[in-house]
Parts: sequence; structure tokens; C-alpha cells
Amino acid sequence: MEELIKTILLGMIQGLTEFLPISSSGHLLLVRRLFNLSEAGLFLDTMLHFGTLLSIILVFWEEIRLLISNPFSKLGKLIIVGTIPTAIIGILFEDFFEEIAKTGVTVGWEFLATGIILWFADDIKKRGYKRLEKISYKDAIVIGTLQGVAILPAISRSGLTIAGALFRKIDKKDAATFSFLISLPAILGAVLLQSVKLINGKGLEAIETLGFIPIIVGTLTAAISGYIAVKWMLKVLQTGSLKVFSYYVWLLGSGIIIFQVLGKW
Repeated sequence: MEELIKTILLGMIQGLTEFLPISSSGHLLLVRRLFNLSEAGLFLDTMLHFGTLLSIILVFWEEIRLLISNPFSKLGKLIIVGTIPTAIIGILFEDFFEEIAKTGVTVGWEFLATGIILWFADDIKKRGYKRLEKISYKDAIVIGTLQGVAILPAISRSGLTIAGALFRKIDKKDAATFSFLISLPAILGAVLLQSVKLINGKGLEAIETLGFIPIIVGTLTAAISGYIAVKWMLKVLQTGSLKVFSYYVWLLGSGIIIFQVLGKW
């Protein structure tokens, strides 16, 4: 029962924080430290990412269906172009990102940076006018580059890409839509890379550590909570404020920095 509760908690955190602008990797890092779940490792990560992939497909099924039927449409090309800088950054700096994630030294400061980005993005979100069909390839490259930077553990991927789209004068609803759609190849790529490592015999210890049923339940939890988070973010950008997320990550980041100063991290 304890392992089931842990995977449900991790699935909920992964689903909510993947699409809310508060950083899923940063929150999972914190939770793993609290519950000593570092041994759960790669297989659980892969399944939780797969759960969030399902949530994106469910919310944007119509757009994805059109992309599959016409992958070289304007939107399809924009997603491809935007994914290229993400992939380049991820490949070139893989070791760097992994080392930072292991130590967690910069996590507090990254949460603070995420809050600052969201604060300024909220102030400009009413100025956007570009619809999806008007997004340029330059816009896609900027957003894709920011998505690559967001591999840092406590820099929110959704927060940074939505902010980047807003700074590029993209309509707030379409900024969120493009942010979530461009995450598809990034999340799928992460799942595939992790799967290759699993095939090579790395990371399967999670099945023995946690059990197969808890991992499946955690995956479904990630999918359901991710679906809720995406729907909520679409509404927040229409009628709410991103600054509430700024307050949250500032509080969290400040707490982490205080613990580091006190030598408790």
C-alpha cells in the first residue's frame, strides 16, 4: 500500500506540474529526496512521461489527428522546426543537465527564475494577436530553444514556452496550444530515449522496488492529472493570472535556498 501511495503521489505531481508552469522535474526531484525514491529510477520516469503524453493526446486529439493526416502542414512544420533546437540542446548538454539534476544545487534559483519569467509574461499576455496560422518559423525556433533551456530541473517547460510565445506576440490561447503541442515530440523523445536504456538493461529495478501495479496506477494518475492541468492552464491564460504561480515558485525556491544555506539540503 505504501508503494502504491508513493506512485500515485509521483503520478499526480508529474501530471500537474508538467503542464502547470511550476516545473515537473523540480518537484519530482524534491519528492524523491523526501521519500528516498532515487532507486525507483528510469522505468518509473518513463511510465510517468508516457502518462503525460496520453493527457496531451486526449486534450488535443483533433489537432493531432489533423497533424497525422497532414504532417507537413504549416503547423506540422512549425512543430518540427521548433523541436530541432530542443533536440540539439538536449543532446549537446545532456551530461551537464544530468549533473545539475543529481546535485540539485541550482534548483532554488531556477524556481526563482521561473517566477520572474511568469510575472513578466502575465503583464504582456493581453497584447498577443498572432493566431496559430500566423506563427512564424522564427517564433517556433525561439520557443523551441526555450524548451531546450527548460531541461534544467526547476525551469518550467510549459512556463518558459508559453512565456516565449507571449513575448513573440502570439495570442494567449494559441500560445498555450502551441506550447503543449510542441511538447509532444519532446516528451515522446524522452520516452523513447528512456526506453532504449531500459532495453539495454538499465532502470528495470523499479518493477522490483515498487511493483508493477503501483507503477501502472501512477501512470494513469499522471495521465488524469495532466489532462486536468492542461484544461486548467487553457482557462488560466484566458481569464486568470500567471502571477499566482510566480508567488508559489518564489516561496518554494526561497525555502530551498534557505535550506541550502543552513546545510540541510
